[in-house]
Amino acid sequence: MRRLRSILIFIGSVVNSVLQELGSFALMVLDTFRKTPARPWRWSLLLEQMESIGFNSLPIVLLTSTFTGMIMVLQTGIQLERFGAKVYAVGGATVALARELGPVLTSLVLAGRVGAGIAAELGTMKVSEQVDALETLATDPIHYLVVPRFVAACIMLPILATLSNVVGILGGMVVAKLSLGLSYRLSYRTALEWLTFEDLYSGLAKTLFFGMIISLVGCYHGMKTSGGAEGVGRSTTKAVVTGSVLILVSDYFLTEWLLTFL
Repeated sequence: MRRLRSILIFIGSVVNSVLQELGSFALMVLDTFRKTPARPWRWSLLLEQMESIGFNSLPIVLLTSTFTGMIMVLQTGIQLERFGAKVYAVGGATVALARELGPVLTSLVLAGRVGAGIAAELGTMKVSEQVDALETLATDPIHYLVVPRFVAACIMLPILATLSNVVGILGGMVVAKLSLGLSYRLSYRTALEWLTFEDLYSGLAKTLFFGMIISLVGCYHGMKTSGGAEGVGRSTTKAVVTGSVLILVSDYFLTEWLLTFL
């Protein structure tokens, strides 16, 4: 009986902790949405975050998407060659990149780079009491720190995903030429025939939600940091893991929802 009681107490404490975390995160999300259109609009901070999140992430995003497109076309072409249909390798890879691989892989890469960076930056400010200093100066930390990162992520994720798709398709065309013997003209025509507006729209629509997830999760764990340098490390790890898991989970529900309306 005593063992059962201890198990129930443990389960209750875990559930209580999870509910507290969800409630605290929900309050910060609502606060961010409410304060996003509020003035003053800090354009310099927004542009700075757009550069940090978008431009500085270009190398790793383009490198990832290039080799993803190359691998997709190579693997697909080898399998389709058995049936004499390797000409469709670029078309299939193009749809896969536009709908799933481009947006998801770009978001996962940014969850590791941007999410960790946001959590580490805000976490350092939190433990060094810079966030408290902002409140002392009558500056809202959510409006000053969270909103620029949130808006910048929502703007830059679709742009990065678009560039990722383009570079991935081009990389696939190169492999189709070198390894499968397909001309660039044929690969280009096949990609255009297979790709539809719904493919582009469904993929880019997801990146808007993924940008929200990456920025809000990173900001939440950063603002909740405590315990000095060790606490900053824990917050960074939590931001990356939580953001990546939420991206993968939400991808399924967003896909099912978009398929219903498209």
